[in-house]
Order: sequence, then structure tokens, then C-alpha cells
Amino acid sequence: MKKIKLIMSWGALVALLFASCAKDEVDSPVEESQNISQEVLDKIGSLSLNTNDVVMKDIPLPDGTLVSRYVVEGDITIDPDKLDGMSIYGGITTEQYRTNNLVSSPRTLTVIGYTGGGGYALTNSMRTGLQWAVANYNRLNLGITMSLSFAASTNADMVVYRNPTESGAGGSAGFPSGGNPNKFIQIFTGLDNASNNVNEHVATHEIGHSIGFRHTDWFSRQSCGQNVNEGTAGVGAVHIPGTPTGYDSTSIMLSCFSFSTNGEFNNNDITALNFLY
Repeated sequence: MKKIKLIMSWGALVALLFASCAKDEVDSPVEESQNISQEVLDKIGSLSLNTNDVVMKDIPLPDGTLVSRYVVEGDITIDPDKLDGMSIYGGITTEQYRTNNLVSSPRTLTVIGYTGGGGYALTNSMRTGLQWAVANYNRLNLGITMSLSFAASTNADMVVYRNPTESGAGGSAGFPSGGNPNKFIQIFTGLDNASNNVNEHVATHEIGHSIGFRHTDWFSRQSCGQNVNEGTAGVGAVHIPGTPTGYDSTSIMLSCFSFSTNGEFNNNDITALNFLY
């Protein structure tokens, strides 16, 4: 069964259960550099993130603008201008965890599924997956609700768009900052022909990152067939009451996913969301 990873970016962080991040490395016009200073690596490490294979990428936004981001753990992108202001607290204890950075609530978040030109418009299955993902969140009656529309606009709290330069099966997103969610969520072209359920999974997962959650299996990346701890013991994660302490094989926030996913939250995902929002 093929495993997939995703990618996301940062503004701040709060973590829970993220089932799959699809980071298929692919050829693209995006430039990468392994020349990351030790100072930057030390700061990233202090955020309870793995500092192996950190790269810098220029990521295109729907208007064609390129923004430079550190890519960490294959599925987290961090704005260099915001890195110094990031901090976390608490001790890593279990898989379900959070930091002190959340989206302020109660509030309604506007979400746009991008329909503009240049290859950035979501495919029909991506649009359906996004609709199902937003419905998944809204049916939980959380302190945050989402209002979804489809437009050739970026005037929203979150903008979900297809990145035509990335052919991997997955996506990327960032963490909240200043009480606001991460704004831009990428979906990669490897999902162009994927099922509605797979696109639902990726959209749900990346929205989760954007409101502050990290991977459920940060301590092992077991869903990717790895045995790698993403974090640094002693910082960055506070256990969310009512969630398990071991591997949760069906969480929406696992590091990697398969194309057999149903795209739905499991009970632990729902517990964590209700605790935080």
C-alpha cells in the first residue's frame, strides 16, 4: 500500500492528531538549498521539530508571487520572518499535544477554494474534498466554524489552491499566528485524479495544521514506515486529555496516508478538536 506525505507552513503552532502528510519529492521549478545555518537549525530544533533535511523552497502563491519558506519534516513550511518569534512550552508527553498558539475563538473563518487561472484552480475532486472537509469541521459545533466559497480571490482567512509546480500526492500548510489561521493551503497535482475521499483527507489534514495541529505520530513517523522522532524531548507538546499515548493508526493527522483513506476524523481526533475549540 503506497504511503504519502504532505507539507505545511508556519506562523505558530499547536498540535494534535494529523493523519497524513504527503511529501512525495518530485522534480519541479522550485529551487531547494541545503545551506541552512546552524542558528536556524537550532531554532527549529527548539520548536520540537526534526532538523534533518531542512531545505529552503520558493513556494508560488495563486497570484504567481514566490515566497521563501523553510521546509521541515517534509510537510511543514516556516516563514523565515516569523521563525524568531515562534515559541512553545510544556513537555512532550504523548502523541496528542498542543502549544500556546491557537486560532482565537469563537469566530467564523472564511475559506476560499481557489478557481482562478494559471493552473492554480482546484480540480473538481479537490473542490469536493474541500467541501467535505469543511463539513467535517462544522458538524462538530466547535468554537470555530468555517464559511466556504469558491472564487478567483485570496480575500479570506484560508485560501486552498492547487500548486501546479508540485507533482507529489499531498499538500502543505502552515500553523496559526497572532490568533489567525495559516492562510495559504497548497494541494499538489498528484491528487488531480485522486478520489474525493483522498482529497477530503488531505484538505482536512492541512486545515488541521492551519488551525494549529501537528502530526499524531510525531514521535515515530510510524505511518511512513519510519522510526524517527520529529521532536526534542522536554519542549513543545502538552498532552490533550482523553487522547491516547501510543500510535493511533486511523488519525487524520498521521504523517503519511494511503489512497484507501476514508478522509474522516476518528474519535480521538474529535476529542482533541473539542478540547481545544
